Amino acid sequence: MTDAVVGAVPAGVGAIIVGTFPLAPGQWFIPHSHPQHQLAWARRGVLGVAVDDAYWVLPPTRALWLPAGVVHRTGATREAVLCSLYFEPDRCDQDWTEPTPVGIDGLLAHLIAYLSRENLPDDARLRAEAVVLDLLRPLPATPIDVPDPADDRVRAVADALLTNPADPRSLAAHARSVGVSRRTLTRLFVHDTGMNFDRWRTHARLRAALPLLAEGRSVSRVAHTVGYATPSAFLAAFRRTVGTSPGRYLNGDASFEASTPSVADE
Repeated sequence: MTDAVVGAVPAGVGAIIVGTFPLAPGQWFIPHSHPQHQLAWARRGVLGVAVDDAYWVLPPTRALWLPAGVVHRTGATREAVLCSLYFEPDRCDQDWTEPTPVGIDGLLAHLIAYLSRENLPDDARLRAEAVVLDLLRPLPATPIDVPDPADDRVRAVADALLTNPADPRSLAAHARSVGVSRRTLTRLFVHDTGMNFDRWRTHARLRAALPLLAEGRSVSRVAHTVGYATPSAFLAAFRRTVGTSPGRYLNGDASFEASTPSVADE
């Protein structure tokens, strides 16, 4: 892990500075925050951003708005390029107070590249920044929460599932592996994570699936990789949890299906 580099606020009239950070496979910045608002976007590859237990997967079609002061971790499972826009709060009218997914289209991507030019005249910079702010549209995506358990026994089960999301063992089998009863592990999972075992495992599987889908792998292949017997079972679990299909999620489609994410098990 490496410390995140925070660019200074522009000395001129502008409100936005653009920073670019190549990420090696598996590289993550340590938990940190910024005095500016940040828009984290993958110019290439797929990013992951974690805020507490919430986790967002960001292909180039979506970015994440992080309000000033929010502690977060950013990284990538494979090689990627993080492009960050830092917004000086005193010069920015955007007032989102929570991490917010944002759709990225071709125009916004070109404007980000345009604002990264060091020799941009003040008047041109101000015009471009105004358009950027106009183009920021929130996406109604639900982050995939995978709460981190504190109990060593639950942690051992969680680590096994994070290492191999397709692990087919039942709750009873996992309980035996850590030396507790099924009832005790059930209680510990809810106490530590706020979720039952099946729901937590569903979230872990979906979080593992998103980077693979964003890299272009087929739904069928990804479904089996993360432990689903059929693509339809995977798609149903995704819609229940995230509120839309994987395709709409990854394409930055704001018109999500009229469904409410369920706490139902997979």
